[in-house]
Amino acid sequence: MRAVGLLLLLLALCGSGAQGELQETAPTNAAKEPTEQTTKQTTPDIWAEVKALRDMVVKLDLQVELQQGEISELQTRLRSSEDELLITKTRIDKLEGGNTVDERKVAFYTALTDDGFYGPFDSDTTLKHSKVFTNIGDAYNPSTGFFTAPVRGAYYFQFTMGGARAGYMGVQVFKNNQLIMWNDDIKEEGGAEYITNSVVLELMAGDQIHLVLPASASLYDDRHNYNTFSGSLLFAL
Repeated sequence: MRAVGLLLLLLALCGSGAQGELQETAPTNAAKEPTEQTTKQTTPDIWAEVKALRDMVVKLDLQVELQQGEISELQTRLRSSEDELLITKTRIDKLEGGNTVDERKVAFYTALTDDGFYGPFDSDTTLKHSKVFTNIGDAYNPSTGFFTAPVRGAYYFQFTMGGARAGYMGVQVFKNNQLIMWNDDIKEEGGAEYITNSVVLELMAGDQIHLVLPASASLYDDRHNYNTFSGSLLFAL
């Protein structure tokens, strides 16, 4: 009987200890549950933020690509505009250059003298047309009788010579030291006689044209201007 009672006492003590453990364990488990719930609630929020950041990065990459594309397009347009400006400037320079040449006005008209008979002389003599009526561009020099081309171009020259004395009359046209034309005639007694001729010459800037009275030839000129020398620039080259 004592053994049975002792056994019952031990069982009672074990039961009471078990209840104590259950009571002590319950609060611990209860404390863990909120933590687990908090963890479960927090973990999905972090992934959502990561995903949002990833989406943001993707959007930024797309924006950067679009901006780079726009920049590339703008650079292409800029290069195209620069090319057009260069072409336009080249055209303007050509036009301005051409106009600069074309706008050179060159024309002159002169007569020989008021002194009457001119010549004959013992040697060839450069004719100095001293009466200058027109000298646009100042290309003709009455002191020397030389016309100097200011620009390269095609030039037109014309001369008229008149004689009133019987005998030999004539005139030569020189380009620099090269004989270009020789006109002469034998005048009979009485009246006046004239010779007129013209020539178109391509001249370089600095080339000179002058008229020469051959030795033993004579001319006649007075206020009526029987002997004239004229020329003009037709167009620049």
